[in-house]
Amino acid sequence: MRNSGNEAKRMWLETGKLKGLITTVLMDRKADDKDLFFEFHRQRRMLLLTTARKGADKSPARQRMVKVLKQRKNKRLYKQRSYTVEPMQGLIKDIFELQTCWMRGRENNRWLFAAMGVVVQMHQYQAWQEGRSTWAIKPEVLGR
Repeated sequence: MRNSGNEAKRMWLETGKLKGLITTVLMDRKADDKDLFFEFHRQRRMLLLTTARKGADKSPARQRMVKVLKQRKNKRLYKQRSYTVEPMQGLIKDIFELQTCWMRGRENNRWLFAAMGVVVQMHQYQAWQEGRSTWAIKPEVLGR
């Protein structure tokens, strides 16, 4: 999961407070890291569902992971991911207290969300320059 490293680290931090509330996490195919899969199960009691890369099931641990991923119920659940609308990017959703966002419809809505994204990125950059968390920027974005 080299390309998705930051997303996986963030997901790991965010799911700590959800232990016992969430049983399954669905990720894209770049999240087929066996260590992450087993750590989610061991420490969070969560099933990390993804698709395994072809030909990458050489070790016994990966073979166990692939066996779980290929179970009928897990494949059916993962298939739902392809037609379920994904929630809006987490930070923007949190800052503006949005639950879902449809990008279809009036073109003006797209420009509004693009502007929101730019504002968030500007404040993230400023926080990064100051050595602060790039996730704790809600007060600055909302002007509080």
